[in-house]
Amino acid sequence: MSMTIAIAAAAIIVLLAAGAALTKIGPWYRNLKKPSWNPPDWLFGPAWTIILGLAGWAGVIAWEAAPTVADRQLILTLFGVNFLLHLLWSPLFFIARRPDWSLIEAFFLWASVLSLIVGLAPYDPMTGWLIAPYLAWVSFAILLNWKIVRLNAPFATESA
Repeated sequence: MSMTIAIAAAAIIVLLAAGAALTKIGPWYRNLKKPSWNPPDWLFGPAWTIILGLAGWAGVIAWEAAPTVADRQLILTLFGVNFLLHLLWSPLFFIARRPDWSLIEAFFLWASVLSLIVGLAPYDPMTGWLIAPYLAWVSFAILLNWKIVRLNAPFATESA
């Protein structure tokens, strides 16, 4: 089990580090109109750390309970798709400066989180509860992203 934990922890660290590197809090972001219920910037790092830690824990539980190689391939695929979709949101929002595009992408991320809940549940029902905060946070992020789009649209790609 310790190798499984180490791999899960490494994947979480990579995802957190990449997310931090791709999140550019600068003048463009600061000048966006945001709703009054927008969380403070400092909250996102700890929230994602807890949420992804719980998801990693769910992954370890499911992996250890998976009876076949095919089951483990399914678990790896579910997490791989989620990893890529999770990673894609920040560059769309912060680097491309397209909250409208990131909003569309967020629905795919939400679906991948729901897929984790549904796909891991047969291995251990606790996995769904561990991933539930991820689904709740992405649901909240979609509402926040939608409100930012509504307050600031239209968006255009800037020329280099």
